[in-house]
Amino acid sequence: MTVAPAYQVLADRLRVEIMSGQLQPGARLPTEPQLCEQSGLSRSTVREALRLLSSQHLIVTTRGVNGGSFVAEPDALTLGESLTDGIGLLLASGVVKGDDFLEVRRMLEVPAAGLAAARREPHHLRELEAAMFDPETATLDERIAAHAAFHLAVAAASGNTLLCLVVRPLYTVTDRKAAAHNAPPPMWRIIDRDHRTLLDAIRDQDIDLAMEIARGHIDNVRPSEVPPHHARTPVPGVAALKERPL
Repeated sequence: MTVAPAYQVLADRLRVEIMSGQLQPGARLPTEPQLCEQSGLSRSTVREALRLLSSQHLIVTTRGVNGGSFVAEPDALTLGESLTDGIGLLLASGVVKGDDFLEVRRMLEVPAAGLAAARREPHHLRELEAAMFDPETATLDERIAAHAAFHLAVAAASGNTLLCLVVRPLYTVTDRKAAAHNAPPPMWRIIDRDHRTLLDAIRDQDIDLAMEIARGHIDNVRPSEVPPHHARTPVPGVAALKERPL
């Protein structure tokens, strides 16, 4: 059995206190000398534990008379970036496949579209309209950016903050070479059509139609010879481009 290093043990203890709410956001952690005394560890070990927590965005450390280590305030953007990086590493290692992304997209996008239709505000519609692209003239980079912006705007229109955080990696982890190879111009025309019809349904607050379009959008990026209900099918479309998604 592998024994965790001392700094990891201390970091884990402090992480539990943070995640349980015992240490609230903004709360000051004990000073380094106090942590040394409490844990019986050396100053260098304590500092290593604090560096680990800082790298995980759980604490921030400031210098000066009023400095010290404090529990970080929640930051959805930072958390989203960490989640995206982690999923990107899983993709690079082959643990997560492109079709995994497609299955998760179906789980999240369909109800998100219904919520967006029910809850959208005027500014959400403006964000969705701004994410439209011309499949005939847009560059690949513009198409990829517009695709991500549209689906993130749908998530935002749902009014669910946690959903916005969870779906971000689905649209921001991109393999540009795979997108160029596996999403030919006809596929982008289908994507553009689906986006525009979904926008209309959300604008009209037609919940059932929005969910139907979102469901069909996922099916539209599957190979035409494979029935939509087949699970674990490699997907060459824009949602899950072979091993890496768009």
